[in-house]
Amino acid sequence: MADTLPLSPALAYAQRVGLGAPLFLLAILAMMVLPLPALLLDVLFTFNISLAIVILLASIYAKRPLDFAVFPTLLLVATLLRLALNVASTRVVLLHGHAGTDAAGEVIKAFGEFVVGGNYAVGFVVFAILIIINFVVVTKGAGRISEVSARFTLDAMPGKQMAIDADLNAGIIGQVEARTRRREVAQEADFYGAMDGASKFVRGDAIAGILILFINILGGLVIGVVEYDMPFAEAGRVFTLLTIGDGLVAQIPALLLATAAALMVTRTSTASDVGEQVFNQLFDDPKSLYVTGAVLAVMGAIPGMPNVAFLTMALGALGGAWWQSERRKQRERERAVPPPPPPEAAELSWDDVMPTDPIGLEVGYRLIPLVDRNQNGQLLGRLRGVRKKLSQELGFLIPAVHIRDNLDLEPGHYRLTVHGAVIGQSQIHPDRELAINPGQVYGQLKGTAARDPVFNLEAVWIAPGEREQAQSLGYTVVDASTVIATHLSQIVQDHAHALLGHEEAQKLLDGLKKNNPRLVEELVPKVLPLAVVVKVLQNLLIERIPIRDIRSVLEVLAEQGPRTQDAQMLTAAVRVALGRLIVQQINGSNAELPVITLDLSLERILQQSLETMSNAAMSLEPNLANRLLLALRDAHEQRELAGQPSVLLVADPLRDFLARFVRPAIKGLHVVGFNEVPSDAQLRIVATVGDHGGRG
Repeated sequence: MADTLPLSPALAYAQRVGLGAPLFLLAILAMMVLPLPALLLDVLFTFNISLAIVILLASIYAKRPLDFAVFPTLLLVATLLRLALNVASTRVVLLHGHAGTDAAGEVIKAFGEFVVGGNYAVGFVVFAILIIINFVVVTKGAGRISEVSARFTLDAMPGKQMAIDADLNAGIIGQVEARTRRREVAQEADFYGAMDGASKFVRGDAIAGILILFINILGGLVIGVVEYDMPFAEAGRVFTLLTIGDGLVAQIPALLLATAAALMVTRTSTASDVGEQVFNQLFDDPKSLYVTGAVLAVMGAIPGMPNVAFLTMALGALGGAWWQSERRKQRERERAVPPPPPPEAAELSWDDVMPTDPIGLEVGYRLIPLVDRNQNGQLLGRLRGVRKKLSQELGFLIPAVHIRDNLDLEPGHYRLTVHGAVIGQSQIHPDRELAINPGQVYGQLKGTAARDPVFNLEAVWIAPGEREQAQSLGYTVVDASTVIATHLSQIVQDHAHALLGHEEAQKLLDGLKKNNPRLVEELVPKVLPLAVVVKVLQNLLIERIPIRDIRSVLEVLAEQGPRTQDAQMLTAAVRVALGRLIVQQINGSNAELPVITLDLSLERILQQSLETMSNAAMSLEPNLANRLLLALRDAHEQRELAGQPSVLLVADPLRDFLARFVRPAIKGLHVVGFNEVPSDAQLRIVATVGDHGGRG
């Protein structure tokens, strides 16, 4: 109504500042306690009937119940208004009813005299029939349907939520539509739950109408006979007519609202209102109208029957059936027309070939809340923090992580990819926390046993409330988002070289060019092609050497580039220049560097092999390689148990081969050449590995 009826300035201001509803409720309370003149009662009764009609029409024209979700609240407000009017009219009837049937206003008088012909017996019967229709038929049925609908709607909520999640995971809908659907499911449950309670308002209103009727009649008789010395018959006629008129004025809006409530809970959600649904579903098949017209025609032909009425109705039914048949034939002819041919599919182009993502994260549907901002997902912020930290440490911008759901995964699984290849995957529980056993704990925890996906340590998934207990027992406790973020950080560090390509290297050169333009211009492409520079940077990243000091790297390349363009030899030269950074990264600020060395005889064998074949093709005799690997692993484990870095110090020509030899099998063992160690470093030999696997 706000779209059609302009509000007065005072009402508009009250609505704008949020005082409309409180003022309306205060007005209802005032009607109950303050005497109202008959003229104001006429206005309020007319407004009450108008409000009931508007609500009934709004429920008819609503496309679906949620389009009129405020109905339960309006039902309560309208019921309170009607009861307040009953209290106000009762006061007027009992105080001034002895003056005549017009003492309570023209509306009550009209319903008491004109509507029921001035006969209070007829009025009482009409009022009783209205009460029976409202209380026994409409209200009782609507209340039962509301109760069942509320129960079924609540039971169906989990299934609807899962269907929305499935559509979202399949890519059928987007995040915005998924949020809209979830909100509609919640609103639907709230609506039917509210309707279950609101139907009790109508039922209670009908009972209150019956009690008010008898109270007013009895009170009017006592007041008229005892206080105003009216004859008993006259007092009964006057007060009964006024009471019947008052009851009819209240029960007609009550019946309209009960009908509106029944319409709201019995209809289905379609793209049409109630009238369109009834017409389309009741008269869509003309057979029912043909049979109805035939039956009415037979009944109209029987002597003694009201022939005119029956035959007229039969003609109307047969005419409607013929008209509906023609409409159906027209629709069938329109459907028979072949549809226009679909447009030819566009020819494939290179735009249809989608490149792989540098870094990808695929999640099962149970993990979607972790990456959804609207559900307070924390994983996006964690991943952004990981990218920022690693970009600062490694010296180049880590690409963004492309996140998508994957229905092929188990609900709680995730998968990490680099350039489309799966590098890591695991299972997590988003509603729990992972308690990791770092090696020494002081008790056991109850939960789901698991393995830490990063370091493969024993772990237990526990409830969030057990976090403090787990920490007191020596466990390291992290949430599900931190597990994924840590796993991603480890994978990015291990595969940083795969994330650095020509574009990233060119951006590094462009950034350095702002402060060192001559260095960049003379190096690429005059001395070295960009591909060789990229390979050198990738070699450094493979061995966890950051390229933050890109200037020093390029200066070495500019110096060594005229002599050779071999990426391995250039990498070795760069490592020598970055030797202090390499040692500090391994040993920190400690002055003494514990190292593992090779026996002289073993070094001689390796150097002889290196002289007879290229570095890339160099290989060891299997038995010797196996014993050497076992000895190096044993020495490495001893260093780890002692809490010291594990460094294998070898001759520079052997460094590259041995680094590639031990890298896949012994993680954490650093292979360093003699020239890479700063001259002021203090070396301490902690182990010597011989050709027979011995250690001295």
